[in-house]
This record gives sequence, structure tokens and C-alpha cells, in this order.
Amino acid sequence: MVFIQETIRAIRMILLLWLLTAIIYPLAMLGFGQFVFPTSANGSVVLNIDAQPIGSSLIGQVFTSDKYFHGRPSAVRYSQGRKAKPTGISGGSNLAPSNPELKTRIIEQATQFQDENIQPAADLIYISGSGLDPHISLKAARQQLTRVAQIRGIKENEIIPLINKYTDSRFLGIFGEPGVNVLRLNYALDLQEINRQQNQ
Repeated sequence: MVFIQETIRAIRMILLLWLLTAIIYPLAMLGFGQFVFPTSANGSVVLNIDAQPIGSSLIGQVFTSDKYFHGRPSAVRYSQGRKAKPTGISGGSNLAPSNPELKTRIIEQATQFQDENIQPAADLIYISGSGLDPHISLKAARQQLTRVAQIRGIKENEIIPLINKYTDSRFLGIFGEPGVNVLRLNYALDLQEINRQQNQ
């Protein structure tokens, strides 16, 4: 009889702990996140003027057009859009420094910048460890400023305030370096161009 009572008590404890840890606590954290940090809790998704998602400000994307600032190179290729499927997972290329493929890729990228008379910042050549870095350094942004301004037919002074606006400061004021969020900057440039065309 005592054994049965202890078994029932143990089952009740297991069910109570399961209820607390698997249902109540996750739902409470979900509700807290949605209430206090709704944008972050939903992936920091950036929407265009038609309220369509164009990416996340937390994940780097590939911009190939010269009218855009280019982000860090990545071994990961994420497709955009609701129907598109991601073509990679987070992580670097895992190529050793002695790997000829790595050397070839770096030389090709450096040559492209040399054609533009640019001595590129390291983050424009070297892949980030996670492959997801959405930022570039202020130096890397400045090195691309002339190209973007010329292609868009605007003055560099019209872009500089946007670079400053979308530069994220050091984490907690001490960790890391300031970085320019490439997706947000490029989208702001597109909005600026749309507004300029509408006002003409």
C-alpha cells in the first residue's frame, strides 16, 4: 500500500514538474518576450513599404548590385522570401589557411577591390566565423561610399547620415566594435531613392 502511494506521489510530482517546465515556463517567457521585446522575439524581421519581409537585421545577406553596400562574404547562402528554402546552415567555410581554395577566393576578392582602387578592410575579404554577421565596419562602409554614391547619382554627404544612423554601437558600450547594419542601410537607401523620385 505504501509503495502504491509513493508511486502515485512520484507520478504527481513528475506531472507537476512537466507542467511547470514544459508548458507554463515556456509560455510565460514567450508572452514576456512578445510584450517587452516584440521585434526581437519575432526575429528582427525588416519589412518593406508593402509590409513584406525582406530579411532579418540579425542575419547577413548577399548584395551583388553595385548600388548597394556589400556585406561580409559568407560560406552560407540564405535565400530570401517565404517560399525560398535556405541553402546553408550557420558556420564558416572551415577551410584551413593552407587550403588553396581559401587562398584563391581571397585573391579573387582582393583583386575586385584593387580594380576599384580600394585597399579593402579585412571584413570585406574574410568570412565571419558564424557566416551570419549582418554588420560591416565603418571603414568597410566608407570604402564603398564613393561607388554607391556614383551608381545612385547622389552625393556622398547624402549617404553619410544613413551610415551613422544604422551604425550599431559596441555591445554594452564595451564589447566588440561599432558596425554598420548592411540590410537596414541598403533598404534606407532604396527608400531615399523612392522618395526622391516621388518628389521630382
